[in-house]
Amino acid sequence: MSKKDFYSLLNVSRTATADEIKKSYRKLAMQYHPDKNPGDKKAEEKFKELSEAYEVLSDPKKREMYDQFGHAGAQGGFGAGGPFGGAGGFGGFGGNHGGGSQSGDPFQDIFGDVFGDIFGGTRGTGAGAGPRARRPTKGTDLRYTLNVSFEESAIGTEKVISFMRQRGSKEESAKLSVNVPAGVKEGQRLKLSGEGDAGTSGQAGDLYVIISVQEHPLFKRADNDVTLDLPISYTYAILGTNIEVPTLTGKAMIRIPPGTHSGQIFRLKGKGFPKIGGFGSGDMLVRILVDTPSHISNRHKELIEELAKSEEPTPMVKAFQEKVSHLMRNRK
Repeated sequence: MSKKDFYSLLNVSRTATADEIKKSYRKLAMQYHPDKNPGDKKAEEKFKELSEAYEVLSDPKKREMYDQFGHAGAQGGFGAGGPFGGAGGFGGFGGNHGGGSQSGDPFQDIFGDVFGDIFGGTRGTGAGAGPRARRPTKGTDLRYTLNVSFEESAIGTEKVISFMRQRGSKEESAKLSVNVPAGVKEGQRLKLSGEGDAGTSGQAGDLYVIISVQEHPLFKRADNDVTLDLPISYTYAILGTNIEVPTLTGKAMIRIPPGTHSGQIFRLKGKGFPKIGGFGSGDMLVRILVDTPSHISNRHKELIEELAKSEEPTPMVKAFQEKVSHLMRNRK
């Protein structure tokens, strides 16, 4: 059991009301929830401490014992298993934890409310509305973060996921196939109706699969377009060339005309992401980056110096020089 003060953990005073404690816990639980902090062990531990503190302070009898006897009193109220079950994980929320608790199932009371806030659903009868088990209620909605590659988000894929869910009074292992549509975006939700938790009565909750698209070493997404930065040598920029570039599904050839400047964009029609719920696809935007070398051979230097002697000002340089001349004349 955590030795930190439960009131300090929840950022409330010792005279805080039940509603104030619940409101503070909900805010902190959403901040430190493992789904929002994947792989963050510190956030996971903080989340467990917060849940432990709320489990005590939300129950009048347990809170009274804690106020009088500290952690020893709270532990006596839990019984030997602790607030998270024997292993200290998340498996002990399903039933009454002893001590005559009147708070019911904290997973139902709080996590249901938290996921209701995240996903826009409603859980039970709401705070202060009386006993929750007297009529069938919808099971808890669950969340699963699914990683897909950049290319998979463009062309679509099918993934098999495994997760734990509550069915009746038992926890079961579930395995589902998820169809990821072509063109799916980062953070997009896929809803699998009835695949969430289910209590002993009432409709099962839903499973929300949240898409996480991995970064790509070359491509970036801009709405339904895909962008690519293409570095070329300064000689190709001057003389022009044909260059083969990768696309989301293969390769394409683009023509770099003579006199191409850095930052110029070439558009490949229909080579972007498909439009979900619509027709057609976005484009691929290839941005040219003229790569000027920092070191050149003596022979190259001689050739460039010879070229510079007979070189006419380029359009952008000429326009800039004219503006500077005009500015200086007006200052006299």
